[in-house]
Amino acid sequence: MPDFVYGLASFAAYFAASIAFCAGFCVVYVRLTPHNEFDLIVRQHNASAAIAFGGSLIGFAIALAGAIHNTGSALEFAVWGVVAFATQVIAYQLARLAHPGLSHAIEQNAVAAAVWVAAVSISAGVLSAACMSP
Repeated sequence: MPDFVYGLASFAAYFAASIAFCAGFCVVYVRLTPHNEFDLIVRQHNASAAIAFGGSLIGFAIALAGAIHNTGSALEFAVWGVVAFATQVIAYQLARLAHPGLSHAIEQNAVAAAVWVAAVSISAGVLSAACMSP
């Protein structure tokens, strides 16, 4: 079988696992926050909720990309994926600690609060991706 077929199979496996991780992250994130992201984003068109949620997902995806790049097996990827997941949860908790009224601010569509969460999440994703090593 040609090498590119193995490459496609590897791509498909990592991509599917990444989608599953991202879906799981979204489920946990919306349960972790006191506000209802989907109601705020879909029904109320709240830009702050979209920025905060989107930034958190981007930060997690960056960390997953680091895990894919630095691992040689599915098990190793899964372990680093869990580490990336935990890092994002901790980053969100730290962002809330630094901004005690964060959830209320996002509900009120305060863009500054949303940018804060997005920046913390993306920073945590970049740093965790850089810290992962084979």
